[in-house]
Amino acid sequence: MRQNFHSKIIGVFFGSAFIFSGCGTNRESVFPEKTSLTESVYSSVTVQPDSMYQAYATVAGIIDKNLVVEGDTVSRGAPLVQLVNTTPKLNTQNTGLALQLAQEKYDGTSAILKGIKDEIAAAELKFQNDSINYFRQQRLWSQGIGSKAEYDNLKLAYELSSNDLSLLEQRYESTKNELESYVKQARNKYKAAQVTTGDFTVTSKIRGKVYAVLKNQGEIVTTMEPLAIIGSSNDFVIEMLVDEVDIVKIAIGQKTLITLDAYKNEVFNAKVSKIYPRKDERSQTFKVEALFDNPPNTLYPGLAGEGNIIIDMREDVLTIPKAFLVNGNEVETAQGRIQLQLGLENLERAEVIDGIDSNTEILMPEK
Repeated sequence: MRQNFHSKIIGVFFGSAFIFSGCGTNRESVFPEKTSLTESVYSSVTVQPDSMYQAYATVAGIIDKNLVVEGDTVSRGAPLVQLVNTTPKLNTQNTGLALQLAQEKYDGTSAILKGIKDEIAAAELKFQNDSINYFRQQRLWSQGIGSKAEYDNLKLAYELSSNDLSLLEQRYESTKNELESYVKQARNKYKAAQVTTGDFTVTSKIRGKVYAVLKNQGEIVTTMEPLAIIGSSNDFVIEMLVDEVDIVKIAIGQKTLITLDAYKNEVFNAKVSKIYPRKDERSQTFKVEALFDNPPNTLYPGLAGEGNIIIDMREDVLTIPKAFLVNGNEVETAQGRIQLQLGLENLERAEVIDGIDSNTEILMPEK
C-alpha cells in the first residue's frame, strides 16, 4: 500500500527500456536516464479539528443535565454540562448573606459604628464644655480668684472627658478596622463559594463545535473522565506520524501531498505547520502537523489517509532503478562492479551524481 501510494502521487514511473545484454547471460540490463526526481517521506494521516480537546469536570459528582448535543456550535465560556450542586449553591447563598451583613456593619448602616459615632459626638460636647469651664477657672485662679478645690475639680473633669473622647475615637477606629477585615474575609469566602459553584458547571474553553457528549444525565462522574469533546468547527489539521529515521528531513513549510480514504482519486496540497519534538516511544514516531492549502468542503474528525512530505524535487537528473543497486551504492556492469555517489532517492529510483553516465549499461544483480 505504501509503495503504490508513493508512486502514484509522485509520478515517478518512467519507461526505462530493459534489454538483454549479450554477455552470455540472460540478466536484465538498463541504461541510466535523465528524469525528474522527487524525494519524499511517507506518513499515515489522520484529520482532526484544530484545538480539539476533551472537557473534564474539576469536581466529582452526578450529571444533572447535558446542556449541549453533538453538532452544537458553542462560544468560549458556554456551559456544556451541569453537575448536581445543591450544597455548593446553598453555601454560596449563605456566604453572600454574610458578606451583605459585614458590608452593612462596615458602612455604618448598622448599630455598631453608628452607636460609637453617637457616643463620640456626646463625648465631644462634654469635652468642649469641660474645657471651657477648666480654662475659665484657670484664668481666675491665676488672678487669685476662686478656691483651689474648685480649680482641681474642673481640671479633673476636663482631663477625664479628654481621655473618654480619645478612648471612644480609638474604639471607633479599632471597630472600623475589625469590620473592614470581616468584610474582606466574607468577600473572599463568597468568591471561593462562587468558584466552587462554578466548578459544577463545565464550560467550553474555545469557540467551536461539540463533537461528542460522552456522559448521560444521572451518571456519576469523576475528574478523570472526559465529559465532552470540543474542537474548531472550521479549521482542521492533518496529523502525521513520521518514522524517527526520517524526522530530521522534515521542516516547517514543506509541501505535503495528501490522499484521504473518503475522497478517492483526489490529491490535496498541504504544508507542514508544526513538528512535535517528543518521540512516541511505543511507535518510535514523531507527530507532525500540516494544514490544507485548499481543504475539502466536508471534513470530519478521524478521517484517515496517506501523505508524502516533499523533501526535495529536481528536474533532468541522471537516475537508475533502485532494484539495480548492490550494497546500497554499487552497480554491476560488464566491466565489473562500480561504486556510485548517489543523491536524491525515492521508492523506485535513485539519482546518480558520480560513477557512471547515461552510456553505462548496468546489470540486474544476480540473486
